[in-house]
Amino acid sequence: MGRTLAVVGGGVVGSMIAWRAARKGWDTTIYESDRADSASWVAGGMLGCLGEARPGEDTALDLARASARCWPEVLTALADPTITVASDTVLIAADTADAHELATRADYLLGHGLAMKPLSGKDIRSVSPGLGSSVRRGYLAMSEGALDNRALLRALRGAATQAGVEVRTHHVTDVGDLDTDQVVVAAGVGVGRLWPPAPVRAEKGEIIRLRRPPTAPPPPDNVIRARWRGRLVYLVPRGDGVVVGATQYEVGVDTDPEPRAGGVGDLLADAIEVMPGLAEYRVSEVGGGMRPVTPDALPLIGRVDERTVLAAGHGRNGIMLAPITAELVTGHLDGTADPRWSATLDPRRFT
Repeated sequence: MGRTLAVVGGGVVGSMIAWRAARKGWDTTIYESDRADSASWVAGGMLGCLGEARPGEDTALDLARASARCWPEVLTALADPTITVASDTVLIAADTADAHELATRADYLLGHGLAMKPLSGKDIRSVSPGLGSSVRRGYLAMSEGALDNRALLRALRGAATQAGVEVRTHHVTDVGDLDTDQVVVAAGVGVGRLWPPAPVRAEKGEIIRLRRPPTAPPPPDNVIRARWRGRLVYLVPRGDGVVVGATQYEVGVDTDPEPRAGGVGDLLADAIEVMPGLAEYRVSEVGGGMRPVTPDALPLIGRVDERTVLAAGHGRNGIMLAPITAELVTGHLDGTADPRWSATLDPRRFT
């Protein structure tokens, strides 16, 4: 009998790990519970290497860049053209304070050899004609696009199943109950129940999915990331409309994922101000989910005992970091862990 593996968590990270492990010879089973409020299911799907960069977070930027290099191979293997929904990102600001924040980020990235193209108001309207007249400055992040998160989940699940992965709907409460050689815990905010030392807290996020009626203006061709009077809002195109996101509240662990009226109201108002044509769209879904966040904003990836590997705490970047996470986890399973990241991402680094 071959090596057996249980992956607890059926989101993008867990599915990517299971798919990669199966292709490396592991007899793999995914254990998943309800996906309705999972971070993967309600995500915008942005591949935010530059858009998520923050001055001083050099390690997070390096990790995101490493994962970005993995995505082309992953998408080629999945061979589903519906997954990719945008190729570039436009970052915009509403006022002087917001523009200063974007300029600070651009300078930080330039110091790391990464350039975003400055855009005037005229440039922005050439790239994204539907944006409002109050949008006067911004940047273009080339080759920083977005994926349809639900199409990605379907494709990953199909590829994993084809590779021999079994999927079971079961709420795991103790990894000791799983009869496999190895266990990977990729359970999002639920990781603390399965490995209590995990310093993961829940950050609530809300999104709105808007459907475009035939008479409404088309959605943007690019991802639109706006810093809008101190709040963050993004518009991510879909085949039938736009995903608007995303709020963020630090709420602890295992709290109610239902959307808050105030957060949804702010999102919708900001989105329509950024792109006035969205006022004609239809609200098809309002969703909330829980992002797993760590104290240093880096994921927990590594072995915690001879049988268990963690892959959790990705925060806003679970989809972005899924390929590099799968690569690192299978390295730990096979005893070939990448030394560049082992200490930095060690789940035990806080203990």
